Amino acid sequence: MIILSIESSCDETAVAIVKDGSQILSNIVVSQIDTFVAYGGVIPEIAARSHLEAILPALHQAFQDANLLTQNAAEADWSQIDAIAVTHTPGLLGSLLIGTLTARTLAILHNKPLYPVHHLKSHIYAAWLSSPKKITFPVLALIVSGGHTQIVHMSSHNSFEIIGTTRDDAVGECYDKVAKILGLPYPGGPSIAQAANGEISQAQSGPTALTKSQKPITTHPGDPNKYPLPIPQIAELDFSFSGLKTAVLRAVQKELNLPISFPSHQLAFKLSPQQIADFAASFQHTATKILLKKLQSALQNHPANSLVIAGGVSANQDLRAEANKLFPSSPSLFFPEPKFSGDNAAMVGTAAFYEIQSGVQPTDPLKLNISPRSAIS
Repeated sequence: MIILSIESSCDETAVAIVKDGSQILSNIVVSQIDTFVAYGGVIPEIAARSHLEAILPALHQAFQDANLLTQNAAEADWSQIDAIAVTHTPGLLGSLLIGTLTARTLAILHNKPLYPVHHLKSHIYAAWLSSPKKITFPVLALIVSGGHTQIVHMSSHNSFEIIGTTRDDAVGECYDKVAKILGLPYPGGPSIAQAANGEISQAQSGPTALTKSQKPITTHPGDPNKYPLPIPQIAELDFSFSGLKTAVLRAVQKELNLPISFPSHQLAFKLSPQQIADFAASFQHTATKILLKKLQSALQNHPANSLVIAGGVSANQDLRAEANKLFPSSPSLFFPEPKFSGDNAAMVGTAAFYEIQSGVQPTDPLKLNISPRSAIS
C-alpha cells in the first residue's frame, strides 16, 4: 500500500510517500526555523502563510523524488497512490487548515480514501520507520515535544491509553524558555544541548550577538551538577515543567547576585560563556532525570515489551544516553532516527498504514474537522 501523507501542524510543511508503513519513497520537509529565529518562537499567522506557499511545491517534489510522475514527467501519477493521510489534530489552527484543506481537495479530485491522523500517534509511529518488525506489544511510549509531554500505553495497534501528561508546560516548551533566559537561540533544544557541550551560539539579543559570519563561542563543557535544580513532586505519572523553568531563572539571578525583579531578558548579558554552559548542562540533566524517572515509574504498573521515546526532544543525545543506561536490555528501547524525531510526513503515513491495518475506515473529506487540541483516542 502506498500512502501520500501531509503534515502541517506547526512550522514544518511536510509531504511524504510511504509504502507498506516503512519504505519511504520520498520525505520532503520545508522548515520555517530560519524565519522564526529572529522572533524567538513560532508566529502562527506567519506559519500558516508559509505553509500556503510551500505545500504545492513540496507535493510535486515528493512525487518527483518517489519517481511517481507521468511519462512526460510533468504531472504526478496518482494511479500509484492508494490513500491520503493528513495530520488533523493537535496543532496551530491556521497551519492545520492548510494541510487538511490540501489533503481533502486531493482526495476529492483523485477519488482517494482520506485518513486523518492524530499528530502524537504519528510521533510514536516514527519509531516503526526504523524498526518495523522489532517493536512488540505491549508498548510504553514517552512523547516529548515542544507542545506535549505524555506517557502512552499501547496494548496493540490503534489502542492508546494516556497514563501520564503534563499539567502545565511541555518539556520542549521549557527548553525554549530556558534558552531565552540564557540568551541562546530558538529552538531551545538544540541550543541548550550544544551549550552544554561547550559550543554556544547566542541569540541576536544575547551578550555577544553573533552574525552569520561569526563562529560560536567555545568553552569547557558544562557541569551538569554545578547548579542543583529541583525535581517537581507531581502525583502519579503526570509532569510539571513550569516550576523547573522558574527554578533556572531564580538560580541565574542568585548566581549573579541580582534581585528577582531584574528583567529575565537581560540576564544573559551578565553571564559568562562558562556559566551559560553550566546552566545549560544542569537544566538538561534535570529535565532528562524527570522524564526517565516517570517512565521508570510507569513500567511498574504498566509492564511493556518495548519502550518508545519519541518527539522532537527525543533527538537529545543526553536523553538517549541516559535512557540506554537505565534500560539496557529489557524492555527493548526504541528511538526514531533523529531525522524523524521532529515533525515530518513519513511518520504520518506510517501511522495511517497501521490504522488501516487495524480496520480504521476512511473519513469523508467533506466532513473532516480539525481540532487545535485533542487527546489521543
